[in-house]
Amino acid sequence: MRSKFHPDLVNGSAGDPVLFVDCLFEHRALLFDLGDIKTLPSRKLLRISEVFVSHAHMDHFIGFDWLLRILLGREKDLRLFGPPGFLDQVEHKLRAYTWNLVHNYLSDLTLHVTEVDGNQTGWRASFRCLTGFRRENEIAVVCSGNVLLEEPAILVRCAMLDHGGIPCLAYALEEQVHINVWKTQLQRLGLPVGAWLNELKKAVLHNQPEHYQILVSWRENGVDQQRSVPLGELKTALRIVPGQKIAYVTDVAWHRDNVNKIIELALNADLMFIEAAFLERDAEHGRRKFHLTARQAGEIARSAKVGCVIPLHFSPRYVAEDREALRSEVAAEFGGKVI
Repeated sequence: MRSKFHPDLVNGSAGDPVLFVDCLFEHRALLFDLGDIKTLPSRKLLRISEVFVSHAHMDHFIGFDWLLRILLGREKDLRLFGPPGFLDQVEHKLRAYTWNLVHNYLSDLTLHVTEVDGNQTGWRASFRCLTGFRRENEIAVVCSGNVLLEEPAILVRCAMLDHGGIPCLAYALEEQVHINVWKTQLQRLGLPVGAWLNELKKAVLHNQPEHYQILVSWRENGVDQQRSVPLGELKTALRIVPGQKIAYVTDVAWHRDNVNKIIELALNADLMFIEAAFLERDAEHGRRKFHLTARQAGEIARSAKVGCVIPLHFSPRYVAEDREALRSEVAAEFGGKVI
């Protein structure tokens, strides 16, 4: 199965937490946390449509300014999500700059910012470049099931966790379903592969009726060909299976309430990105800092029955040899694949 999601832990396991997820065929990308993002090329930053921030500690939010600089002067809507207080934090960031020249821009960058409380409610406001990024259109929102983004192909939900007395969001990204194309069945139907398959997949995801017509286009012997085929007939060449699931968890205290929420959120994820800040020998230090140890991260991943673990947010106190020990401790407790 060719995955829709292509995740990249931008700064590796020892740098600022930033997970860039390219969405295949969607011409977009998602970003989880906004630490240092300067290694990401502009072409990738311009693909970002949503940003999901865990909390506003500097190593998770310092990249906001760089992203804003890259997007400024472009026609774009960007959606950002964060924990309680996030609207004020974004507003204060924007207020730190002087915007007296933005009325000269021909394009308008709009930030749609949502803060959620983990109890299925929150607040949303917009900040437009051409109005000097004033806070506008603030409304209350309902996030049923703590779902922040729900589209035919993509779903993102969150869980509110405790990071030493401040709220911190963990996220799960899910591909609603995955659609595989059987090329041999297409051949039996006398149809070629091509860009038209993207329209076919969209029609399936949007639950179009069986009689819905799909325009199949191709080029044969130098001549453009077209044929209209009912969706019901084309479905015989498709296999629809459960999609990929990715969990992202960082900066959480080790206690039962957090653990239960993480397990529920990440259950059966294919990939789990989870902090493993400290070795177990430093568990007391981890408790004081409200971070997980590698062993604790492995235990959570095992309980959540995930397929593969990618540990992150290693403490800077550790040198390269210790980082391998961190991975080994995760693996020993998890009992499965660790990257």
